[in-house]
Amino acid sequence: MAIQTYINFHGNCREAVLFYADIFKTEPPRFMLFGDMPPNPNFPIDETTKNLVMHTDLNIKGSIVMFSDVPKDMPFTVGNNISIVFSSNDTDELKSIFEKLKEGGSVIMDLHETFWSKCYGFVTDKFGIGWQLSYSEES
Repeated sequence: MAIQTYINFHGNCREAVLFYADIFKTEPPRFMLFGDMPPNPNFPIDETTKNLVMHTDLNIKGSIVMFSDVPKDMPFTVGNNISIVFSSNDTDELKSIFEKLKEGGSVIMDLHETFWSKCYGFVTDKFGIGWQLSYSEES
């Protein structure tokens, strides 16, 4: 099991991550763009969004910090653009935690299989904290 931090940006993720990589002297980041994901008719991507960062991470002194841009059609508020990622290799545990976190909160993305995880969901709890739950073999 691991708890990690996820920081979202409004179109300037690449610039910010390169800045942090330089400051903390990390390995050069690898960027996955929204345009790199498999086509999905339920999630059409315009040309601007294709060039935004969907995911990247930095290993900062042994802690993984993850980053992405928020597509223009999704809400973005400075100050609320950080979420906590909980990883587990137990899908029942993920489902149980997700169900408890969503009570009084709001589901951003229900638990489901994605191309990067066999069980992933995103929920904001009743206190306004964003939680990304993700299956990981390495947990």
